Amino acid sequence: MARTEKVELTALCLVHSEDAYLLQNRVKEDWKGYTLPGGHIEIGESIVDAIVREIKEETGLTILNPRLYGVKQFPIKDGRYIVFLFRADEYEGELISSEEGEMHWIKKEELSNVNLVSDFNKLLQVILDDSLTEFQYIIQDDLWKVVLK
Repeated sequence: MARTEKVELTALCLVHSEDAYLLQNRVKEDWKGYTLPGGHIEIGESIVDAIVREIKEETGLTILNPRLYGVKQFPIKDGRYIVFLFRADEYEGELISSEEGEMHWIKKEELSNVNLVSDFNKLLQVILDDSLTEFQYIIQDDLWKVVLK
């Protein structure tokens, strides 16, 4: 049995203030809607350096002291796609948007009023609930199933 597999590494970050989350209105069709900013980890790049770089590229903000709060994963051809889930409440700089989508501060109580990506609430649950660390999609009987651990 093989012990190695193809892995695609990415990271997302919940940048937040006391009453709002910084969300990107993502334009790509494969995961369209309001979601957390982030992106791919480059070959040889530290995971923390990657999330700092991605947030800077997509929001203009430099996050300080990002903390890892969980992992999302799902199967891909011959392997898995892993998303490291960070949280940061310290940042500096001026907010901008990128070609990935417009950035907006969304008040927590207004989340239900925007078009969130389909699994946003599960992402948020894993990041905010200290009893959870993993959000995994598995394929069971040809159906995609969500498992939170």
